[in-house]
Order: sequence, then C-alpha cells, then structure tokens
Amino acid sequence: MTSSIRKFIFHDLQAIEGYIDPPDALVFLAILGSQQAASLEGGLAEIGVYYGRSYFLLRKICGDAEKIVAIDPFDIVKPDHGGAQYDRFVAGGRQLGLSVDGGRVIKSDSTLLRAEDIIERAGMVRFFSIDGGHMLHHVEADSRLAAASLAEHGIIVFDDTFNPAWPEVTAGVTDFLREEAGRFSVFCLTKYKTYVCRQAFHEFYSRTIKTSPELKAFDHLETEFLGSTAIRLHNPMRRRIAYEVMVGLGMRALSERAYR
Repeated sequence: MTSSIRKFIFHDLQAIEGYIDPPDALVFLAILGSQQAASLEGGLAEIGVYYGRSYFLLRKICGDAEKIVAIDPFDIVKPDHGGAQYDRFVAGGRQLGLSVDGGRVIKSDSTLLRAEDIIERAGMVRFFSIDGGHMLHHVEADSRLAAASLAEHGIIVFDDTFNPAWPEVTAGVTDFLREEAGRFSVFCLTKYKTYVCRQAFHEFYSRTIKTSPELKAFDHLETEFLGSTAIRLHNPMRRRIAYEVMVGLGMRALSERAYR
C-alpha cells in the first residue's frame, strides 16, 4: 500500500497544479499512517484547496470513506488555464480516479466560518491543513478555527511559515503558539510547513517523525521553538538536485528513488 502511495506522490499527483512538494507529502503520509495505526480517529480539513493537490493526497492516503472538509472561495478564474477553479478541482479528481465529496466542500472565505461548520460535516478533526490567506488576520482566524474543531489528538499544519515572501504568516503562527503556550507545541518543521499538536501528544508525533521509514532519507535535526523541541527535516541539496534532474529529464516515474 505504501509503495503505491509513494508512486502516486511522485508521479500521478504532480499532474495537479499546486504547492505541496514530495518531502511534505511524505510527512503527511507518515503522520496519517501513525494515526491510523494508533486508532486515532477523526475527520480531516483543509483551508486553501487551490486545484486540489494536497486534497487528493489526503484522499489517496485515507480512502473514499474518510470525511474531508475542503474550504476555499473557489474564485480563481483562468479561461486560458482550463476554466473556473472549482471545475478544475473536480476534473483533477476524475483524472486521478479520486472522488470529491461535494457535500463537504465549503465555498467560502474561511474567516467567516465557525468550528461548528466543520464539525457538523466531519466531526472533530484529526488533521487540519492551513494554507489560506497569508495576511495576519487570516492566520489568526484560521488558527482559532482549527484549534476549536481539533480532536484532542489532532494536528495543525501551517503552510509558508518562515517564507520571507509572507512574513505575516510567521507572525500569526508565532502569536498562536504564544497564546496557546502549554497547550499546543511544534513537533516538526520542514522548509515550507510547521506541524503543531497538543502538548499531550508531542512525544507521540515526535516519535512518528523520528522513526517513520518514509522520512529516513532526510536529516533529522533538533531545534527549540517557543519552549518545545521540534525536529527539523532537512532535505540535502544533493537530493533536491537529483530529484529535479530526474524530473527535468522526464524520469518522474523514477524520481521517487531520490527519497529512499
């Protein structure tokens, strides 16, 4: 099963326009797998669907029966790029042979939502990905929404933390962690994302990152972040270059080997 999902990550999923790269896709796989193995149940939610790359990753890992709430205004219109955003999202699912659960798609600005809007569609959430608006008020609203709908064992994934192009994301995530000091802590950092859980599950998720066979290709470096120890997954330059070279040469089907 894992080998087929890795093939999906490195090959099929790349046909969908989006921003989740293989390293973070492998972190998603490791975390969701550890939750399933430990019978940690709950729905999934994503703010900022774009054209569905991370949504379809969640669908592929978790299966058609899983409840996934997808939140996005779906207001991007590019006639020369295949039409309206939502139509392209659904078409991407058909291309991949994966379903879009229309009843759990919320076409809205996420800052206007309540936790109940998510919980009534998916129950308490075990995996909440935030990649919506990148201004401070967006991050503040989205982090509150995620925390209020999160299962006790759930995690929040913040995108574009520490990206110099979006400094208010960093400020918003830092503010959230300070306000929630003693309750939420960071357990993993990658180049693009910050992974947060409740303090009681910090050891569980840290162990997942340390021991997952999906992540053995990365350097595991410990760092302190606002009072908690986080594992920074470093993707060495030689591996990134090897991956990009294989993709550039049309060897995408073999590019997974760079991350073994």
